[in-house]
Amino acid sequence: MSKLNTTDERDAAHTDEQDVRELGDAGAQLSTAPVEERADREAGLPAMGVIGWIRWFWRQLTSMRVALILLFLLSLGAIPGSLIPQNSVDELKVLTFKNAHTTLTPVYEKLQLFDVYSSVWFSAIYILLFVSLIGCILPRSVQFVGQLRSRPPHAPKRLTRLPAYTTWRTEAEPEQVREAALALLRKRRFRSHTVGDAVAAEKGYLREAGNLIFHVALIVMLVAFAVGSLFKYEGGKLITEGDGFANTMTQYDDFTSGSLYDSDSLSPFSFTLDDFVGTYEKTGPQRGTARTFEARVTYAEGAYGKDKKGVIKVNEPLVIDGTKIFLISHGYAPAVTVRDGRGKQIFKGAVPLLPRDANITSSGAIKVMDGYRDKNGKWDQLGFQAFFVPTFAGAGSGTMLSQFPGAENPVLALNALHGSLGVNSGLPQNVYQLDTTKLKAFKDADGNNLKQRLAPGETMQLPDGAGSITFDGVEEWASFQISKQPAAGWALGGAVAAIAGLAGSLFIQRRRVWVRAARGADGVTVVEMAGLGRSESAKLPEELLSLALALNDVAPTAPDPQPGPDPGPETDAAAEPGPGPDVPAAETAEGAEK
Repeated sequence: MSKLNTTDERDAAHTDEQDVRELGDAGAQLSTAPVEERADREAGLPAMGVIGWIRWFWRQLTSMRVALILLFLLSLGAIPGSLIPQNSVDELKVLTFKNAHTTLTPVYEKLQLFDVYSSVWFSAIYILLFVSLIGCILPRSVQFVGQLRSRPPHAPKRLTRLPAYTTWRTEAEPEQVREAALALLRKRRFRSHTVGDAVAAEKGYLREAGNLIFHVALIVMLVAFAVGSLFKYEGGKLITEGDGFANTMTQYDDFTSGSLYDSDSLSPFSFTLDDFVGTYEKTGPQRGTARTFEARVTYAEGAYGKDKKGVIKVNEPLVIDGTKIFLISHGYAPAVTVRDGRGKQIFKGAVPLLPRDANITSSGAIKVMDGYRDKNGKWDQLGFQAFFVPTFAGAGSGTMLSQFPGAENPVLALNALHGSLGVNSGLPQNVYQLDTTKLKAFKDADGNNLKQRLAPGETMQLPDGAGSITFDGVEEWASFQISKQPAAGWALGGAVAAIAGLAGSLFIQRRRVWVRAARGADGVTVVEMAGLGRSESAKLPEELLSLALALNDVAPTAPDPQPGPDPGPETDAAAEPGPGPDVPAAETAEGAEK
């Protein structure tokens, strides 16, 4: 008994292995994923050697698992670049950080954390990710093209082994059933053909196409980001109404660029800020909310281009020769006139001040560096600490804060000083602040520091005939960001393609359907239908049922055979009965002739 059981188990195992091999032929190539090489079970594992180790390393590097790990490492590596000041963005912030963190600075410098995106370790991750994706995609693409050129494989010997299966008997001829099945499957957009006594069909190639498109799009995005980071540039410029800008390096207030950018490739153009229009809600709970926020400009392309009118709004940049001009912010620039003690005009213009709150309460400095002489004719410099409110509540009605962002009741408060502004030292200086270390405040008649609030048209007289400053009116300024990033369109196209490819790979199912029609032992045609998908899904049985119902209309189910007479006592008990109504359909199908 023990020997019999062992033999039965061995036969069953042999049968299972044979079924797996048969199903493997039919279920192969449902994916373009690389097949891992398997050593012969009966042979010992040979020594890998140098070539073997290189092949093993290459298979690991080009696996999708490693590609995802590298993509995750790339995202982690970008975190320090967003948290720690970078030399490529703002060297002044890096210097300030180093002075404030003397202990961390040597560690960060060794790890290249002040230059993350050009560091050795970040570049290594980036390049390895490129190699991994390309090495993974190329063989899969070749394999997918081969699948498109090939035909669906023949039906397995036992369709009952497949996850979705149905069968019935019909009086139609096998050839008629196969022709009807072929026409039906092609009508449902299956790639199908007849192989022997069965029709083989396949559908859902867009799943693998979407998978490949997704990974190709990732490469396009990585290349676009790399090109954009290396060749981009951006700068800022604050312009007062009536002033202009020409796209040259000397015109920028601040400028940053990629490591491979050439400043000679700046696009030639210019523009003038004609007018800034800002309107605000005056009543209700949203009082002060901006309703109109736009800069009206006159621009020209090239050195001798014709003037054109344009409007720049928030998130609606002006595009000139691939360069985008964004409207960033706006504020007020009080226009003042400064005269010396002899009444000579030595300064006249609008001075931009920086906003401090939502109602555009602003502060800054007015510096008169050249041309001023005191009452004795000695050269001197003037400095005024300026505080501006576009809508003043009135004296005795609260602090000097704006009540509304619009210039309804503008007031300019000034503190007057004289001496050395420190601009001749050669060190950079903040244009919105006064260095008071070498300045001396003017005194009023009571011996206090001279200060005064001015409405438009009013004048502040300096003591002892030192001159005057007049608040002429209010102009507005706008701050612009001028930037150009190559391959931005490629990055956007790659992102859209990646989303479309990912959607296709997630929602489209690759599946195969076989329809076998063969004459059974009793002369009646037996129809078998089975389906196999790449992954388990309830849609496959539903689709197979729909196909079976449609085919059953052409090849309807034959009536069950009538049971024969009861065998008499002389009937051989060992005689094999014919198929009756109680015989399962699967067993009937397996008894069909090939």
